[in-house]
Amino acid sequence: MSVAVHQRQAEIATRDGAMPTWICHPQGAGAHPALIFYMDAPGMREELRAMCRRLAAAGYYVMLPDLYYRSHHGDMGPFRGDEDAQHKQLIGRLMGSIGIELVMADTAALIAHARADPAAAPGALGCVGYCMSGQYALNAAARFADEIAAAACFYGTHLMTEREDSPHRVVRDARAEIYVGWAGIDPFAPMEQLAPFSAALQAAGADARVELYPDVWHGFAFPERLVYNADAAERHWERLLDLFGRKLGSKQ
Repeated sequence: MSVAVHQRQAEIATRDGAMPTWICHPQGAGAHPALIFYMDAPGMREELRAMCRRLAAAGYYVMLPDLYYRSHHGDMGPFRGDEDAQHKQLIGRLMGSIGIELVMADTAALIAHARADPAAAPGALGCVGYCMSGQYALNAAARFADEIAAAACFYGTHLMTEREDSPHRVVRDARAEIYVGWAGIDPFAPMEQLAPFSAALQAAGADARVELYPDVWHGFAFPERLVYNADAAERHWERLLDLFGRKLGSKQ
């Protein structure tokens, strides 16, 4: 049975201004467990909204914030991985304009918004990040340990750095269950990092599972990418919905 989804654009107040955030959840009365969907480096686009609608149809209140709002507003347009040099330059500049501390401040505003919206259920939240935002999902689980009970990261980048807020370090503060999906072919997170990253999570005492998706490329879950892999993408959905279902429940 298909589920009708209500969708709207909100302007969420942060310390740096209004953050455009696309919100969707099942239509009708009732409150639904809240999720934060952190965008990847190519930014806001219909491809991400379609993924959020799938989560909403499964019974969740989903927030997709435009993390580039401080320097850029609106959709970035379709991204297939074969962008021109100008598009690459824009993405690189925008990626460099944000970081963990700014996104954690935005996350606090998102949580506050969910707490004030009757369509979002009280209780634990979940989050998911892809590519550049995998680090944000794992940091959110640590920074907001009293709020976030489930965090997922798919083909995340910068998961092991020398910084104190490197994901492999901060997960020691998380109480969420963590799932990390690692692409077998990923120039941004090479295979040689997989074993030490997994070992670091274990040493930190994190409730974490790291799973390899062999023979697929970075970006495999995005349906408009040239590297999209339907089988791996569906496994990613199974893992994500299982995690959120067990830790947050749903009203569907």
